[in-house]
Order: sequence, then C-alpha cells, then structure tokens
Amino acid sequence: QVQLVESGGGLVQAGGSLRLSCAASGRTFSSYVMGWFRQAPGKEREFVAGISRGGVNTRLADFVKGRFTISRDNAKNTVYLQMNSLEPEDTAVYYCAADQRGQTWTVSTTREVYDYWGQGTQVTVSS
Repeated sequence: QVQLVESGGGLVQAGGSLRLSCAASGRTFSSYVMGWFRQAPGKEREFVAGISRGGVNTRLADFVKGRFTISRDNAKNTVYLQMNSLEPEDTAVYYCAADQRGQTWTVSTTREVYDYWGQGTQVTVSS
C-alpha cells in the first residue's frame, strides 16, 4: 500500500505557473504508474496527466498539452506536475493517484484503474 500527499497548490493569476508535488510513502514507488486528476465544483474528476513507472512515457489530456508537464523522481518517491500558462478553467482540486497494476510502458487515463489517491490540493486561477 502507498500513501500519497500532494502539495504546491494555491492562488495564482491567469498566465501564471504552479508546480504540484506528490510525495509517496513506501519503498516500491517505482513500481507504480502515477497520474494527476482534477475535479472542479459540480464536475466529474478528470484525467490530467500520467507517467509510466520509469518516467519514459507520459500522457497528457488535450486541454493541458503545451502548458503542463509531468515528471517523477523515483529516488525521491515524488511525482510533479508543472503547470504553466494557467487559465481560470484550470481551477480545481488536483489529486495524485497511483496505479499498482500498470505495465512498464503503459499509462492509463481511466480514473477507476488507479488504486490509491491523495487528499488533493486546491488550485485557484484568478482572471
């Protein structure tokens, strides 16, 4: 089992940047496919970005391509989400998630595939 703790959220003006971090407990972090999801008020939780176990493969939702990047440092048990050119529509609670059954090169965009979730961090983008 793994515990996930997100940090780095906050209030930023449109066009600004934030970097979210997700620290994982345990010694098997490198065996998990990691993902970031977000949930805005009144909306379903949606996939934002994901990264394979070794960090070679990444997937990004179309609405963040060119603005967000995902990376991981397995030595630090941490996954990051760098968010640039933020828009008011990016306002949401951002969640880190871990998929323990993912294969080496795959990254799922399906919420139900992920086994463990953090508590979320609020990102608010003002116009």
